Amino acid sequence: MTSDVAASAVPAQPRSPGPGGPDGIRTAGVVRSFGAVRALDGVDLHARAGRVTALVGPNGSGKTTLLLVLAGLLAPDAGTVSIDGYDPVTDGPAARARTGWMPDTFGTWDSLTAREVLRTFAAAYRLPAASVGARVDELLALVHLSEYADRPAAVLSRGQKQRLGLARALVHDPAVLLLDEPASGLDPRSRVDLRELLRRLADDGRTVLVSSHVLSELEEMADDAVFLSRGRTVLTGDTDATLGTAGSRRPWRVRALDAEALQGWLTSVHAAWRPDDDGVLIDVDGDEGAARLVRDAVAAGVPLVSIAPAGGVLEQAYLALDEERR
Repeated sequence: MTSDVAASAVPAQPRSPGPGGPDGIRTAGVVRSFGAVRALDGVDLHARAGRVTALVGPNGSGKTTLLLVLAGLLAPDAGTVSIDGYDPVTDGPAARARTGWMPDTFGTWDSLTAREVLRTFAAAYRLPAASVGARVDELLALVHLSEYADRPAAVLSRGQKQRLGLARALVHDPAVLLLDEPASGLDPRSRVDLRELLRRLADDGRTVLVSSHVLSELEEMADDAVFLSRGRTVLTGDTDATLGTAGSRRPWRVRALDAEALQGWLTSVHAAWRPDDDGVLIDVDGDEGAARLVRDAVAAGVPLVSIAPAGGVLEQAYLALDEERR
């Protein structure tokens, strides 16, 4: 995508919070049950405006239920919710007008064309009729669907439908974006485009909350993260400053020109290591521990080639949690 098309399709606008400000997404003690099953059991969350927040958790942790509550499609049994200052239950129209919702599975009328889908939602959001045509064309270009604009949605691939779903979520230029597995079905180029777009949307001042099982993808775009487990918030924080310290002792992948020399040296200094492809994995206490490892290895004459964390911050923070093992 080109920056000029993106800029015209998602213009930066001053965003003032609603009457309950400050803006962004806030929940406190949100509970939601389905019969005897408590899907949400007191979720506390703050997704800040101008930032991308990752929503992380295993299957069944309550992520989709929480997104449905935030989108105003489910009412919580208890707790409070604020979307850019508006309560989706008591101020539903105002909250939905500020929310762009993209579910994990795109649902549409298959007989409608991609252009007609977007025009229908533009009308539902009461966009001025005179501007709808240009807005739809801009969004189709943004998600690389211009050549499919007048084809029925039924003929689109899953990845193309996902891109159309993103355009649909953006049609009214929302202040808040709720995205459930937005990269599902996308090819590698489209995934890169998605990351760049979401980063730009946040930089424009929007609140972006993204749920995904692909932690490596989330890490490349997220500023903050909220971890759910069994319907509860178990960890929140900035992906660098806070989550980077969650389980700071983590595995690093170390490679050397002479693997046997590396392994022999680690054994001689009583370092616990395990083989990994053409290198080894060794638990290291953060960057300082890695620096000491490099210093000592070089001093011992071990020809190191590379040393890097074996997983990202989100993955390591996730694995450091005890919740899922209980």
